Amino acid sequence: MSLTRNAEATASRTAHSRSLELLARAGLIGYGIVHLLFAWLALQIAFGRSAEDGDQSGALQALAAQPMGKFLVVAIAVGLLAMAIWQALEAAVGHRADSGGERVVERIASVGRAVVYLYFAWTAWKVFSTAGSSTADKQEALTGRLMESAGGRWLVGLAGLVLAAIGVGLVIYGLVKRFEKHLKTGEMSPRTRQLSRRLGIAGYVAKGAAYTIAGLLIIMAAVNYDPDQARGLDAALRTLRDQSYGTLLLTLMALGIAAYGAFCFVQSRYRKV
Repeated sequence: MSLTRNAEATASRTAHSRSLELLARAGLIGYGIVHLLFAWLALQIAFGRSAEDGDQSGALQALAAQPMGKFLVVAIAVGLLAMAIWQALEAAVGHRADSGGERVVERIASVGRAVVYLYFAWTAWKVFSTAGSSTADKQEALTGRLMESAGGRWLVGLAGLVLAAIGVGLVIYGLVKRFEKHLKTGEMSPRTRQLSRRLGIAGYVAKGAAYTIAGLLIIMAAVNYDPDQARGLDAALRTLRDQSYGTLLLTLMALGIAAYGAFCFVQSRYRKV
């Protein structure tokens, strides 16, 4: 027990260290930049002007192609890695303001966030080290290989179901304004709080909708034995574009994703770290 308490104390000190806080806040800025670029790619797809993957890897590739772009991609990777460490420590220590079952839920959520941030940090590093890599292509190839194995289609379908469930969860998370719990709202002016609320709602709903569509497409890929449908967010955006009023709907989604990017900038100042 003493060893466990010492480990938790060490994790708590690390989680609340000033250097980790600064890196995590910088990571939120980088995360916001990625989503703004992602929104720009979505707009390009909406009007049929983009050959880039319509996902975060495509956004990072677009950034890496700019002057000083590779340096910025590495900086984003470092910031996202710091965010992953911060959330992993929060999962280990627990959220002090919570109690009972709510604390367990928050710890589980922190594990999920750590995995997401770590994945995006890895994606940024891969874009830096091997320019031209495509997560959409890799996802399609992996899906194809899984479908060739026994029970592979069930695994692909389950992955799609999980992704769709995460998407629905993000929509609900935004609509009930759960994100405000993690913000220092007491330090905000009324105008800033109203702005952050609107950006958070629009951002989480748009991201959730994109993930839900992507998950449903992966499920359809498993049902129809068609790996081409399992290209994640890229396929989701292009499928939405091809529907009736698709350009309008995808434009609205792009604006929502841009709102999430702006919300990340708000978080970099007011997030409880």
